[in-house]
Amino acid sequence: MTRFLKADGGVVITASHNPTQWNGIKLLRSDGIAYPADQITQIQQFYYDKKFDLQPATKAGRVTQNSKAHAVHTDIVLQICDRKLIQSRRFKVVLDSINGAGCVVSAQLLSALGCEVIHLNDRPNGLFAHTPEPTAANLADLGPEVTRHKAAIGFAQDPDADRLAVIDEKGNYIGEEYTLALAAKYVYSKKQGTSAANLSTSRMIDDIARQADSEVIRTPVGEAHVANTMLEKDCVIGGEGNGGVIDTRIVPVRDSLVGMAMILQLMAETGKTVSELVAEIPCYYMQKTKFSIGPDQAPAILAKVQRHYEQQVEQGSVQIDTRDGIRIDLPEGWVQLRASNTEPIMRLIAESKDEALTKKLIAEVKQIAGI
Repeated sequence: MTRFLKADGGVVITASHNPTQWNGIKLLRSDGIAYPADQITQIQQFYYDKKFDLQPATKAGRVTQNSKAHAVHTDIVLQICDRKLIQSRRFKVVLDSINGAGCVVSAQLLSALGCEVIHLNDRPNGLFAHTPEPTAANLADLGPEVTRHKAAIGFAQDPDADRLAVIDEKGNYIGEEYTLALAAKYVYSKKQGTSAANLSTSRMIDDIARQADSEVIRTPVGEAHVANTMLEKDCVIGGEGNGGVIDTRIVPVRDSLVGMAMILQLMAETGKTVSELVAEIPCYYMQKTKFSIGPDQAPAILAKVQRHYEQQVEQGSVQIDTRDGIRIDLPEGWVQLRASNTEPIMRLIAESKDEALTKKLIAEVKQIAGI
């Protein structure tokens, strides 16, 4: 709506994927993209230094309301898919909106696509029905509902509806990493082109792009980094492995509605189930963990890990990327350690095609970092 109304900026009040105590203010530029971290820090400092002008209440501007946001969003998403084809499949969908911001608009989109919707936690009152982040542990009830209703797919959103997790027709949580992979699989079935993904995203998207003779540009974590790269490089698809799909034709931020539409389109065109589509994507084992840190601890921890792996860089066996924490790429897998942008924690992620190796990478970095 910031772009649609040609506003000078936007403000979102949200806890993102976090519990309510993390509720905060997210600022958007006039193009709808979130400000990068350095500019957010500058804006915060302006606030603390009181570098702003005050106005009398009678000259402070005016407040208007617009009730068309859901309709605008739905209409734009419908333009990127074959509405009639999806309608003809009459998919049964179980949707968990966690009583968050996606409740109304998501149901509108799926209904417009001819889906029969079994809607869980569908009251947009902000009283989250379970722990908000759409992980397997927090979505234990969704899989059984998919199988009980014999649905084709289950979708789970986070509270502000920018992330999307997928449950297959057998009730299996296939995870957030597959959301972008499936969306990319659909896009690359139509055209070639560059895509963008952050440094924490699975190599699945690299494999899918490679099959289409295309490439993936990696960015630091944060949708602003991905979106800016997509606009600069005219990317055909992008996003983050946390279930965030970005199509800049719709909006330059993560959007669960785009993810739903693309996955349903892929299912409709191929006639395949979610589990069949997933089976076609090269399989990786990813492990994610996190731990609390005190103020200013992250730099010393990251420096320790970097010193350890720099010896292997000289031998040509690994590559190191320090644009966002530290990511170590090996031929057989990768591991990343970074400080969270939203919580006082550090996140540790590793991925390879072998479960034992992934666990070994996690344990190795923990030992090096002294965690």
